Amino acid sequence: MTTPSIPDKAAESEPPLWSIAIAAIVILSAPLVLYSLAPAGPIRPGDTVFSEGQQQVHIHHLQVGRLNKTDESCLLDPSTPLIVINFETDQAGDSIVAQVQGNGSGEWPFCPVYTEILFKTHQVFQKPAVIGTVRDILVGLFAR
Repeated sequence: MTTPSIPDKAAESEPPLWSIAIAAIVILSAPLVLYSLAPAGPIRPGDTVFSEGQQQVHIHHLQVGRLNKTDESCLLDPSTPLIVINFETDQAGDSIVAQVQGNGSGEWPFCPVYTEILFKTHQVFQKPAVIGTVRDILVGLFAR
């Protein structure tokens, strides 16, 4: 005589782990998706912007209360964070004065941290590409 099998009640009452994992992924990725879909607003003083690729920009000096533009320049690494200080209008159009906040190597010809620089609006972007950055990190991890 065979004994009838008794179903394991503990295994039936627990939720499957894959559904918990999917819920966690959705919860963690929702802010990234919403941030990447949100439109970038106008650039204002105090905003953080990022350099679009490697850029050569002019160094902006303040001397005795007046602005003195020189031909000194430095290089910004791609995606260097910059804090917008103010806007300046000249013959070539509108320029932005900003302060370098990071990614500074401190070696010439790269811009040192906290240097005030002068650049055009087409040289920067306002929001970093979050999904592209995550993709690049994952590709780098799995390519090894």
